[in-house]
Amino acid sequence: MSTETVEKATYKNPMLKPRIEKVVINSCVGRSGEPLEKAMKILEDLTGQKPCIRRAKRTIRDFGIRRKEPIACVVTLRGEKAKEFLKRAFQAIDNKVSKSSFDEYGNLSFGIKEHINIPGTKYDPKLGIIGMDISVVLERPGYRVKRRRRAKTKVGTEHLLSPDDAMSFLKEEFGIEIV
Repeated sequence: MSTETVEKATYKNPMLKPRIEKVVINSCVGRSGEPLEKAMKILEDLTGQKPCIRRAKRTIRDFGIRRKEPIACVVTLRGEKAKEFLKRAFQAIDNKVSKSSFDEYGNLSFGIKEHINIPGTKYDPKLGIIGMDISVVLERPGYRVKRRRRAKTKVGTEHLLSPDDAMSFLKEEFGIEIV
């Protein structure tokens, strides 16, 4: 039985099939300068895209962080790049995701403690090791109605993605295990 047959059997209405909207990879090093540059280089090597800098919202004296100081970098992936990165990221966590990692809208967030756990990544002593948070935004076709500029409206409650729908989609798509 081909994958198209399975998809058609599971989702009779193509508008109900979930999809990956985006994957956001965040690495917060807590300091500007050399550690942030190293984290940006690592993220660029992992994703093939240039990271965007994020600044501190407020001063935290205990951590030595000043307001508007660059402390993190973020990359947003969409489409095939997002799927390819997710396959590798799930392998880094042994294809196991906690049920508590899903929010009420079916989105998923998890962390990777060391970037060298991701398959295909080599350790570079000059760059060191960083951790990262990965957020996966799932949606169904038709969610554009809440983001568009003209005639903006709400997505109906029947059409919203539930955590159970998201879990079953990720099990089918990536073969992950929900713990």
